[in-house]
This record gives sequence, structure tokens and C-alpha cells, in this order.
Amino acid sequence: MSEIHWDKPFCGEGNSCFRIGTDAEGNSYIAVNGQEDRYLTDSHDALRVMIRDIKAGKADHLL
Repeated sequence: MSEIHWDKPFCGEGNSCFRIGTDAEGNSYIAVNGQEDRYLTDSHDALRVMIRDIKAGKADHLL
């Protein structure tokens, strides 16, 4: 497994802080800040679509 390179945390209101990471194989990861050992993974494109949908208000309840 490739090493995950985590971005700085994204924090919304309250305690909802998330981190997004990528690896050299083109996979993307999302985890709760401080719990990077428990992450969800998918392709970079799938994560990009999810983030765009959240920003468009289609899934704002996730953050």
C-alpha cells in the first residue's frame, strides 16, 4: 500500500473536521481529523465528484 499524503484539515462549524489525502497510485482518502487510520477510500475522480456535490448543496448534511 502506498503512503497517504494528508492535506490540512477542513473544518466546518462545530467539531466536523475532515482531511483529504491522496497516494501515488491515484487513490483518494477522506477521514475525520485525528482518526486518519480509519478512512474511506475511492478513486480521485469519485472523491472529486463527491466534493463538488457537497459544494453545490446536494449533500451539505454530510459536512
